[in-house]
Amino acid sequence: MSEHDEKQRLADLDARIAAAKKAQEPKPRADEHYSQAQLAWRMVIELVAGLGIGFGMGYGLDSLFGTIPIFLVLFTFLGLAAGVKTMMRSAQEVQAKQMAEQAARDDERN
Repeated sequence: MSEHDEKQRLADLDARIAAAKKAQEPKPRADEHYSQAQLAWRMVIELVAGLGIGFGMGYGLDSLFGTIPIFLVLFTFLGLAAGVKTMMRSAQEVQAKQMAEQAARDDERN
């Protein structure tokens, strides 16, 4: 074998090794729909938790005072309002995060 053939074989081997390493590199996250589903579940849980806590507090106060279910209705609505407010705060956090990522990508391009 000549020295040229040996160098060519080594170059081919290097190219195959580089291609194999590139194939083994971690891929960017392509499961964005999973994170959106997690966000949706988080918001649903926040809403249900607000309703449940309001319902529990209202029922407890009605039981304690022996009143008609006025506190139950009142605190259920307050729990709903608190759940919606918490959902909106979560949505604002996610939106701010996405806008920051978009701004970072735009800065990298320029």
